[in-house]
Amino acid sequence: MDISNKSNRDIFFEHQAQTSPYPLGIEIDYAKGVYMYDTNGKAYMDLISGIAVNNLGHGHPKIIKAIKDQVDKYLFVMVYGEMVQKPQIELTKSLLSVLPSTLNSTYFVNSGTEANEAALKLAKRYTGRTELVSFKKSYHGNTHGSLSVSGNEIKKNAFRPLLPDVRFIEFNVEADLQQITERTAGVIVEPIQGDAGVRIPSVNYMKALRKRCDEVGAQLIFDEIQTGFGRTGKFFAFEHFDVVPDILTIAKGMAGGMAMGCFISSADKMKVLSHDPILGHITTFGGHPVCCAASNAVINTLIDDKIIEDVERKGQRIEDQLKGHPAIKEIRRKGLMFAIDMENFELVNNVVTTCIDKGVITYWFLSTPYAFRIAPPLTISDNEIDTACKIILEAIDSHI
Repeated sequence: MDISNKSNRDIFFEHQAQTSPYPLGIEIDYAKGVYMYDTNGKAYMDLISGIAVNNLGHGHPKIIKAIKDQVDKYLFVMVYGEMVQKPQIELTKSLLSVLPSTLNSTYFVNSGTEANEAALKLAKRYTGRTELVSFKKSYHGNTHGSLSVSGNEIKKNAFRPLLPDVRFIEFNVEADLQQITERTAGVIVEPIQGDAGVRIPSVNYMKALRKRCDEVGAQLIFDEIQTGFGRTGKFFAFEHFDVVPDILTIAKGMAGGMAMGCFISSADKMKVLSHDPILGHITTFGGHPVCCAASNAVINTLIDDKIIEDVERKGQRIEDQLKGHPAIKEIRRKGLMFAIDMENFELVNNVVTTCIDKGVITYWFLSTPYAFRIAPPLTISDNEIDTACKIILEAIDSHI
């Protein structure tokens, strides 16, 4: 089939598989900082960071340099786990420098859903148990395993049967923790639920969750795929609760836009994946050296430029400008991770689409139709915040 005479848009809609009937369909030419530019030169302020991916904005010079330097050395040499590669070593050193001492062994993969898949396998293999506990309204990915522990039943029904022996309990309800038992291999939880609309648990609840897992010997898995790398005003969201997981999964903001994920645990736990059977988890492109170089640059930039220290102030600046509007029912926020509640989906949809028309990209949630999301690059300036908030408020006013 020769499609060379078709336009890019026609190829996109006719020959690229679609994830929904309603893609944004903006044809991107280039991106820089907090802006993306279409092929007509129109600028769009990216207030969602590609869904919490571009925490340092688009095209950060330190990330670009790290990528280019690594490309000149080598791209790929062998499947993960066989060769000693400096980019992987340097990234492990950087990650361990910002993690508690019990999280001292990294395994680099390709995405957040793969990190969660591997974390579930690790919990089962280490404990010898089969039950997995997750939370209602949670989201952990879209492969069979990660979908099995996600709480959106509508998204799951078409793909059953999924993993057996999965139990769902209410988030931030301490009484439900008694359903975690000696049968439970692992409990997977977002320390702040993202797709559920930025649901923030209490400190006491998170401590009780940690205690219950300790009592019954279940592995506590924190899914920080959205919340990691400064998004909530801490390097990792678990720092807000003074609770450390047994297994940590990360991705999205990890590598500045490169495809990468990781699951992290203690070295003694990770060793169980190397035998009985060997190759308990394997990945061809995991730990890709170019992605590792980019991720190392992300971590160093967050630290060296003290970016995370200013996240809460910027988040408060946005909240202060939006919270007084009568059409906004509630704002749930941690750092620069927002859910903005409105009366209904129709109003949310109108506001999001009007913002896009005006050059500001906010976005919907999969499972919270009455709210829209804001998660801008952590590098956004005060002037950019003020401009974005003005446009959002104008968009709301045009539909009430």
